[in-house]
Amino acid sequence: MFRHKGKGRTYSHNLKLASILSCVAGLVNITGVLSISTLTTNVTGHFAYFSEQLFLRNYKMSLIYFLYILFFLFGAFISGLIMEWASKHKSHTSYIIPLTIEIVIMLILCFFSELFPYSPFITLVISSALLFTMGLQNALVTRVSQSVVRTTHLTGLFTDLGIELSQLLFREQKEKRVQLKNSVFLKLMIISGFFLGGILGGFSYHYFHLKTLLLPVVLLLSALWYDRFLLRYYHLKRKLKNN
Repeated sequence: MFRHKGKGRTYSHNLKLASILSCVAGLVNITGVLSISTLTTNVTGHFAYFSEQLFLRNYKMSLIYFLYILFFLFGAFISGLIMEWASKHKSHTSYIIPLTIEIVIMLILCFFSELFPYSPFITLVISSALLFTMGLQNALVTRVSQSVVRTTHLTGLFTDLGIELSQLLFREQKEKRVQLKNSVFLKLMIISGFFLGGILGGFSYHYFHLKTLLLPVVLLLSALWYDRFLLRYYHLKRKLKNN
């Protein structure tokens, strides 16, 4: 799911990756909205708020929205930096470091509100941290899937989905239709995963508040365990075959 690259990467790998990490993004987004009234999986809205606050000459708020944008960018930069460094050293586990950073940040935030009472500064810290993790995740998924999968925002997905649905009406070649159907199904899985994460997160937040972030942590740990389990399985299978 994470390790396979290039020709070794299949549609099934991208489907699994999209399903799990889009659900993570949906959970994180709704947790950010309900706890601190901040969108945490994309920066499109923050650009609009940034421009609005500049127009209103509320420079303090415009700076805050600009920081949100920078933290998402910084997360993507750090993820890309780690992946690039790992590729230079021919490491097949480059994905572990960004995902571990994401997990650690979410675990810290789970108990943040118990350690510090809510204040404008704490809200800024939580928002920035969540935007950083989503920038980290989006860059990781984009790099691993070779830009096939993006899991943290839906605008581009709905645009591509609309285009591909229209193309299905005109494609007569069987091979092209199969490719389009696979692509449409992949995008529907990402959208469904994001919505499912949002719904689960909404219900969970009522009872657990910021501890709702434990759900995406569990999903990420499960994804890492699953990838590790498959790696050991294939190594063992190859070893037995050679013997």
